[in-house]
Formats: sequence, C-alpha cells, structure tokens
Amino acid sequence: MIEKKAVGEAAAQYVKDGMVVGLGTGSTVYYTIQKVGEYVKEGMNIRAIPTSEETKMLALDLNIPLVTFAEVNHLDVVIDGADEVDCHFALTKGGGGALLREKLIADATDLFIVVADSSKMVEKLGKFPLPVEVTPFSWERTARQIEELGSIATRRLNGTEPYISDNGNYILDCSFEVIENPEELSQKLNRIPGVVENGLFVNMAKIVFTVEEGKVVRKMK
Repeated sequence: MIEKKAVGEAAAQYVKDGMVVGLGTGSTVYYTIQKVGEYVKEGMNIRAIPTSEETKMLALDLNIPLVTFAEVNHLDVVIDGADEVDCHFALTKGGGGALLREKLIADATDLFIVVADSSKMVEKLGKFPLPVEVTPFSWERTARQIEELGSIATRRLNGTEPYISDNGNYILDCSFEVIENPEELSQKLNRIPGVVENGLFVNMAKIVFTVEEGKVVRKMK
C-alpha cells in the first residue's frame, strides 16, 4: 500500500495545467487520480478521459472534468498501472478488466506513463495470466484457438457468472508461463477471429515509476 501510494503520487507531477489526461484503472493509479483531484481542487484546469466505468466514477467524485473522443483526438499524457512490466517496458494489463479501453487511450498519447510497485517488475512476462477480451459469441472456439498458441485459457468469472467487461465482452485469462516475444504473441492473438483485444502493451510505455530499495525511481525508455 505504501509503495502504491508513493509511486502513484509521484507520476502525477506530469499532469500540468491545460492538459487533456488519460486516467488509468487499478490500485496504484488510484493514488495518481486522487492527486489529480487535489490539483483540480487547487484550481488546475485539466480535462480527462477515464479507462473504465470505475475510474469514471472516481473522477466524478473528485470533480475532475471529463471529456470523450468525440471532443478530443490526442491526450497530452496517460497514466496507468500494469500487472507486469518487463525489462523492455512491455506490459501485461487487464487484471482489472479494462484492457480494451486502456489500450485505446494509451494509443492516443505520445507520453504513456506506467505506475507499478516493485512486485510488478519482472525480467519476462508470463507469470501473471494474460487477459484477452473476446466476444461472447463463439468464445469457446476462440479459447481453443488461443490455447493452440501454448496457453491455458480460462473464462473469468464474477462469482458464479461470467465476468462482463465495460464493453459487454468476456475476458479469458490465459496462462502462457513465459512470454518470450510479447510483440509476436500480441499480433497472433489479434489475428484470431473473436479476439477483441489482448492485454499485451508493447512499445507503448515511455516512463515507468516503480520502487527500488525502498525509494521511488523513474525509469525512462
């Protein structure tokens, strides 16, 4: 909790007056959003696009002005968390179920900042199951095709019912053990009919805030 708060708040320094900001989803970026809410309360003029309904509600509670892509085309900065970050800044995201909107928003900026406590930093991706968003229709066949790539695909549940994303889709949590080539796997997954998007974010993150030896550090690509 202490690491998450320190890292999340540190990244908020990149939010400046007049910016359009992408707000991520998760337990670490929660503290970034809280800090941005303080900036707004102090008079900073920003607008934001949230990556999930959960983040939208948090932003509204903090009186952060929201916009949509009907009004803007480019974001000055996007700050989001990750489930895993490898040594090349490739990410696994989607543990919170918001991977599609997170990727759409990350793609709309030239400055994508990741906040991650030390437990999320890995040499190679794969320990955390890779979330893949799929259409409910024919999800079983889609899952089998994903498994042909070397994974075990499990449909995410919300209690005893299927978990439904903000976009009305299912999430398959896919265990690959080790992901040697994230970019290649991402391309293969997205070529499977029924796959809406996958949780591999490759060549997108520019800055990672994390903790090393008890101190917040900023890593730049």
